[in-house]
Amino acid sequence: MSRVYISAQQDYDIDRLIKAVDEMFTSFGLYEKIEPGSTVVLKPNLVMRSAPEEAIITHPNLVSAVAVCVQRQGGSVLVAESGGGVYNPTVMKSVFRGCGYTAAAEQYGFSLYTDCRSQEVELPHGVRCGRLSVIEPYIQPRKSLVIDLAKLKTHGMMGYSGAVKNLFGVVPGLMKPELHCRYPEKEPFAEMLVDLCEYVRPDFSIIDGIEAMEGNGPTGGEKRFVGALIGSDSPYDADLAGAEIINIRPMDILMLKNAHERGLCAADTAPLSVLGDSISSVLVPDFKRARSSDVDFITRVPRFLQPLAKKITTPYPKIQKKNCVGCGKCAESCPQHTITVREKKAQIDYSRCIRCFCCHEMCPKHVIDIRRFSVFNL
Repeated sequence: MSRVYISAQQDYDIDRLIKAVDEMFTSFGLYEKIEPGSTVVLKPNLVMRSAPEEAIITHPNLVSAVAVCVQRQGGSVLVAESGGGVYNPTVMKSVFRGCGYTAAAEQYGFSLYTDCRSQEVELPHGVRCGRLSVIEPYIQPRKSLVIDLAKLKTHGMMGYSGAVKNLFGVVPGLMKPELHCRYPEKEPFAEMLVDLCEYVRPDFSIIDGIEAMEGNGPTGGEKRFVGALIGSDSPYDADLAGAEIINIRPMDILMLKNAHERGLCAADTAPLSVLGDSISSVLVPDFKRARSSDVDFITRVPRFLQPLAKKITTPYPKIQKKNCVGCGKCAESCPQHTITVREKKAQIDYSRCIRCFCCHEMCPKHVIDIRRFSVFNL
């Protein structure tokens, strides 16, 4: 049976979060899978070093609440993640510390993975992608449970970021741009994400949608209160509910469309059994989408004009030169190496730009905008 648990929350009060997570785990029988002495791996969204109140990362209080529930069953918790930049122990310790995870780990007794080991693996269920690199705690076959702790956000390239997209973080650091380079178009990239999700196969997924991000996410948007925790034993079902809550048609999300075509989820939330609170109780009908969303009329113009129409309407990254500090994070994350830093200002060679928006995503100063041809800004 396809099920999803919705828990309406007003804030990140740790006691209420523990209660909500406990209800989710009980409803889905997850406690029965946690054996005393076993390790449960938590996969948060830590795309970059960011304070919890910016709504870019999975809030550390949610991670702590999950850890408390696991520990009550005699299990231990390991938090493992790889952001979008360089992946090494020094960087990850800094990210954990800056995101509030180091303090939370000390207070609630869970561990943070900083060994930063990875290896290339085969994806036995891969349709688009057969091999890629994965960080150590998620390599199959594994003995530990995996809980996917995503953040509800819009996304510059894929439109939506939730439980499925969050698993891209098991790919180590700068191997992510390589995958953007291998799959520069949205549809193949979405297929690769589903291939990866089918490899990791999280035992449970929770989407942190209490404070979400709308607009030009996943790092440069605006914080928006939604007040929802979404839980499911299927990352696809969790994303179906997440999409409906922020008023995005599920089949407009390419990861869900591809998963539906593979028979991994329904086309919408109608077949889902909703536990806890109703989806309507946390619905945000005016949630702002990323400006990179596709323009519908492209498919309506004559076929011979579609390449030109796509080129004109495809959004592009634009650097705010006066605010750029020349840190080089955008150049570091660019899969096509189209960005250079000259005189402490970043510059983009648009002739080779694939519009993956990695630069927008990884800019620590949020000075790379998503722009579209001026008529679409009216």
